This record gives sequence, C-alpha cells and structure tokens, in this order.
Amino acid sequence: MRHWLLAFTAGFLAVFCFHQPALALLHAAGVVPFPAFSLDPVAPLSVPAVVSSAFWGGVWGVVLVLALARMGKQLIWLKAALFGGIALTLVALLLVFPLKGYGLDWQLFVPRFAIGFILNALWGLGALVFLRAFAPRA
Repeated sequence: MRHWLLAFTAGFLAVFCFHQPALALLHAAGVVPFPAFSLDPVAPLSVPAVVSSAFWGGVWGVVLVLALARMGKQLIWLKAALFGGIALTLVALLLVFPLKGYGLDWQLFVPRFAIGFILNALWGLGALVFLRAFAPRA
C-alpha cells in the first residue's frame, strides 16, 4: 500500500514542480494561450484545474511505476520521459480532449502533441525525481 501511495504522491507533486512550471514558461513565451496553475473550476466536482491535473498526475504516477517495473532499470530516465511524453499526451489528445468537447483536430494534432510531449515528458522526469527521493537506494 505504501508503495502505491508514494507513486501517487510522486506523480501528484511532479505536476506542481515540473509540469506546471514548464506550462508557465510556454505561456510566457506565447506558445500556449492559457496560464499555468489555473484555479478555474473543472467539472464534475468544480475543483481547481491544477488540483484536478495533480490528481490525475498521481494516478499516472502509479501507472508509471507499473510500466517502469516491467521495462527494467536501464535508461530509466529516458523511459520515464518517453512514457510521460507519449502515453499521457496520446491519452489526452485522443481520449480526454474529445470527452471535453475539443474534438480531434488533425491539423492541430502535431503542434498539440509536441507541446504535450514536452510538458508530460517533464512530468515523467519529475515523477521519477520524487520516486527516487522517496525511496533512495539501499
């Protein structure tokens, strides 16, 4: 149980410490139109968007731990970045966006994928940073 709680916490914190600061930089550079750390309520519970993102980051933290356990420890940093960059971004673009009514705009798929890849790869690296901090090598 403690193992899963640490994985959830690592993913949760990675949103606040890696994903959202990167989003803030992209917003400041004019790459994305929306700011980081949004407190706008999201359905269905009307929690702040950043809290919702952090919750899902925690859920994905558990999935990341399961995936990394199957992939082995070699190049683990690269695997964490690629997992976040590819898996989370594809799920967002192909499942979450359509469920939220954004649809699949194939003309915007590549730029959205690139932005999502950057943000989510940093999340993956951040989650691994926290996982390593929580469970140092014996």
